[in-house]
Amino acid sequence: VQLVESGGGLAWPGGSLSISCAASERIFFFNTMAWYRQGPGKERELVASIALNGMPTYAESAMGRFTISRDGAKNTMSLQMNSLKPEDTAMYYCNGKIASRLYWGRGIQVTVSS
Repeated sequence: VQLVESGGGLAWPGGSLSISCAASERIFFFNTMAWYRQGPGKERELVASIALNGMPTYAESAMGRFTISRDGAKNTMSLQMNSLKPEDTAMYYCNGKIASRLYWGRGIQVTVSS
């Protein structure tokens, strides 16, 4: 199983970015999919997750600003990030869970700076 992130890059504070994760398997095989991030000098943290039934959950830092979604036809999961803040700067990782096994992408950099 492979997960490959795309998108990301540089955004102004208050701006928007979208990142996507393409799965090598049909995403309905995944019990849950999620986005994690790891900022400079910080631990990796959960940003948002989405269940097989489409139910999303968000970290408090992401609530109201980020939207997670998944597209079964394209086998992708996305994270739309709005009202970005400098503290959102991090490497963002795609994560998928099948049964008890976790799969990770290599990560993609998101930088929020003026």
